[in-house]
Amino acid sequence: MGVRVRQAGAGDREAVARLLDEAFMHDPVSSWVFPDESHRRKVHGVFMGIFLDTALAEGRVDMTVDGKAVALWLQVPAGPPDPDDDTPARMREVADPDNERAEMVGRLTGAVHPHDRAHEYLLLIAVSPERQGEGLGTALIAPVLERCDREGVPAYLEASSLRSSRLYERLGFAFTGREIELPDGPCMWPMWREPATAPSGG
Repeated sequence: MGVRVRQAGAGDREAVARLLDEAFMHDPVSSWVFPDESHRRKVHGVFMGIFLDTALAEGRVDMTVDGKAVALWLQVPAGPPDPDDDTPARMREVADPDNERAEMVGRLTGAVHPHDRAHEYLLLIAVSPERQGEGLGTALIAPVLERCDREGVPAYLEASSLRSSRLYERLGFAFTGREIELPDGPCMWPMWREPATAPSGG
């Protein structure tokens, strides 16, 4: 039986924010941004909510009908980034003002984000911990990647672990060759996916 997917809206914000908080609570990057677990449990949901609000306002949020998996997408145009976009500073200000890492992670990922071609950006994908390993994430993002192939649009993401980067490789993503090294912390793997070449008719 296939996984049913729908687009999330403002009314789903609370449930999606809760899922993001739960799914990324022990993620290597989240653990680096908020090394003290008790403090992380207090502010992490607010931090993840900023990503969600950005996707709800400017992009697309897809979720499984059962609410166990969600993917946040943004359409990034070609050309230099908006100089007035200070999302990293807002992430710190809203979630954890005294924590420079809450801003640094956004600045480091932004510094290597490609802007020479328009692309779909998989900002975050989360699967409820008790449902991980069942293929929900793949089923959730496959329709977007299929559309990218039909329309000739590339896609981009940052893998937060070597394990997840291997999963994305199976979906056609390739490591860009430049890791994001978080100071005294884990690495992130920027990955780019060229659209599959449509078979020629005839």
